[in-house]
Amino acid sequence: MRTTLDLEEELLREAMRLLGVKTKREAVRRALQAVIAERRRGQLRSKLGRLDLALTLDDLAKMRPES
Repeated sequence: MRTTLDLEEELLREAMRLLGVKTKREAVRRALQAVIAERRRGQLRSKLGRLDLALTLDDLAKMRPES
């Protein structure tokens, strides 16, 4: 899909340098992937923080594989 973007040149150059890419297209693609991944991790963290496992130390010990 073709889209026209008005991006700050210095910001784009810095993103390209940090991401180690040579094209603007790849920089935008990688930056979008990074934002999506970070948001998904945040959503997962917020969901995990709401789980009520109610496990005791004995319960955890029983779940451990024998070493």
